[in-house]
Amino acid sequence: MSLAACGDGGGGNIAGPEESKSTDFFGYQVNAELETTNAATAFGAANQAQLLAGRLYPSAYVPGPSGQMIPNTDLVEAVEHTGDSRKVVYTINPEAAYSDGEKITCDDFYLSYKAGSDAARFGSHVPLMEQVETFRCAPGAKKFSVSFKKDMGQRWRHLFGPGTVMPAHAIADKAGVEKRELTEALKNDNAAVVDKAAKAWRYGFHLDDFDPAIQVSSGPFKIDKVGEQGEVVLVTNDSYYGDKPTLKTLVVWPKSADSAAIQQEQGLQILDADKKEPEWWDRNAPDNPFTSESLVGELTDTLVLSDAGTLGQQWARQAFNACVDQKGLAAASSKYSGVKVPPVYYHVIRHADPMHHQLDSTVKEFKGVDKAAAAGLSGNEIKVGYVGPDDRKKAMVESLQRSCEPAGITIKDVSSESTTQLDLQPGADGNPAIDVFLGEVDPLTEHSDLTAEEFNAKDLAAAEKQMWEDLKSIPVAAEPRVFLMDRNVRNVVPYTGLSGIGWNMDRWEYPEDDSGND
Repeated sequence: MSLAACGDGGGGNIAGPEESKSTDFFGYQVNAELETTNAATAFGAANQAQLLAGRLYPSAYVPGPSGQMIPNTDLVEAVEHTGDSRKVVYTINPEAAYSDGEKITCDDFYLSYKAGSDAARFGSHVPLMEQVETFRCAPGAKKFSVSFKKDMGQRWRHLFGPGTVMPAHAIADKAGVEKRELTEALKNDNAAVVDKAAKAWRYGFHLDDFDPAIQVSSGPFKIDKVGEQGEVVLVTNDSYYGDKPTLKTLVVWPKSADSAAIQQEQGLQILDADKKEPEWWDRNAPDNPFTSESLVGELTDTLVLSDAGTLGQQWARQAFNACVDQKGLAAASSKYSGVKVPPVYYHVIRHADPMHHQLDSTVKEFKGVDKAAAAGLSGNEIKVGYVGPDDRKKAMVESLQRSCEPAGITIKDVSSESTTQLDLQPGADGNPAIDVFLGEVDPLTEHSDLTAEEFNAKDLAAAEKQMWEDLKSIPVAAEPRVFLMDRNVRNVVPYTGLSGIGWNMDRWEYPEDDSGND
């Protein structure tokens, strides 16, 4: 088996008289495939692109390990103004630039807004962007403002999240225009230009056809090359205004890469595993370098429902919900992962939020399986998709099959490598490719129509009740997370949100070795 990196990137500390192998460097393996660095696409969101993209395209606010939102002043500062409607004024750091030297301007954020609010054209999934009323940006400016629709914008710190503000100048170049011209085209809906830009925004950041001209970074790392197993070799971005990463080279491996082989070549230091006891790992081995930590994650495994086809009517979604057994799905997830996770019944908050006690009476009536209520869908087939292969989610769908079968509802597993929430949209025949998408979501970023204030129990309870009645989605269980960490790595802080344990990978330290890392 060859674990050598290949590609035509420009990392001078990679190449030598003999091409270095990816396993010669510090390795971090994520529990997802590395498909794209654009986490704002539906494809990127479904594949958890934030795990890699978070330190290539940092967010305006960095999610911390305790749930706090840390202002990323290396990129931008924000000031909130409240009144009849919420308005936030952003000022971009004068020194903020991409790895090719191009300065970051409001055009980059404006493109993020336009792409996120036009899912049909851009293939995006950024629900919070639908809350924006107006976005004021003069092309090339370092200051811009975002105004929200009435009673919305409470979660504005989650806008411009990890891996979602992409380089407008590089995308404009692919569309054959200047950055300023792209911004004007977006404002005026010049379809000839916008459609080309949308194609570049949607597909240009795929990693199976890595293009260094468009994949310029705004974070502490930049991509040097993509290897034979889909591993992404990161090197220092010298144009980054903030602190330089401690590791000069860091290799991020996809979950499909052979963990045992990488470890055998001493190229695996951090692993985001899918189960507590990976088959290749012996925690009792005398030469075991890892310590492990199993956690109940902050994301919620959720069934997102189509509003077309079999589940197009509210009564049909309510009938389907009546055969969803959260306890059974949580148990299936727990059994596979080895991490006991609880069932979840909350849409509007993270499951561990202390506010959940204020919502228990609201969600009580929606708990449990009701065969009689589910019987309205008897004789129907419900197609459930997720990004596969994924043995844990497969086990969860099998649990769903068992709980729905007594009501005469057939659950069909239609997972694939390319499944996204866009598959819930109706096709030419009016029916969606899938009826249900199973994926992990952050409740703080997933709901475009939420108007409740974050700490107002009455508002949250009313919003929660409305979401259970509308049933655009069904929360089912907390996501299990398992991290294996080399004991010699310093500054690793486990985090189970969208950015994962790599949220601060630029601060990781590892003893000096022969690879050139310090």
